[in-house]
Amino acid sequence: MNFRLARCRSSVPRARAVLRAKLGEWRAGQEVAEAGELVLSELVTNALRVRVPEDRLVGVRIVCGERGGLLRLEVSDAGAGRPEVQRPGRFDTAGRGLLLVETLAHRWGVDERPAGIGKTVWAELLAPGMVPVPAQTEVAAVTVLPGQCVRVWGTWRMVRSVRSERYASGGLAVVIRLADGPALRLHAAEPVTVRGGGHAGGGGAVVTDARDGGIDPGS
Repeated sequence: MNFRLARCRSSVPRARAVLRAKLGEWRAGQEVAEAGELVLSELVTNALRVRVPEDRLVGVRIVCGERGGLLRLEVSDAGAGRPEVQRPGRFDTAGRGLLLVETLAHRWGVDERPAGIGKTVWAELLAPGMVPVPAQTEVAAVTVLPGQCVRVWGTWRMVRSVRSERYASGGLAVVIRLADGPALRLHAAEPVTVRGGGHAGGGGAVVTDARDGGIDPGS
């Protein structure tokens, strides 16, 4: 997932909160979650300290390997130069950020941004047992299958059945019945972002543009 942060102190806890939520979705262990939050906090903090115009945002990218087992954190800023690990003295109170990243990460590095100014500092952490979210594909509501899940009213709901019916005007509607809660009634061409396959119960879907009442297009 990708998101941007304003150049203010509240961006650090916000980044941690987003990562914590995503790692919960990926079923990451507590040790991985704690290490990931520390690493991301240091990377974002360093990016906020770069001397650039205040309107420049900090970009964050959180990636789970296709088969799990590896967490990659990327933080991009518009600043020049390359950060280096400092070796502070015993009584120094600053300069330990990248040293912490180096200690906790499996590996880390710095890349130039391919499109635009600045750089991306990244770190990869070993995350055994982490389950990646299946790839997403946007399809029409009429192609949603039983066994998938849709995100409505802020939570994931499993699809029990899908049927079509005609509007009085002659258009085609799709009625998606959920494991719990009222059914969804969508236009057949309503865009739906699907994750995984149907019928096996391992996939999921997000309604991205619902025009009927009672549907939450959560991200």
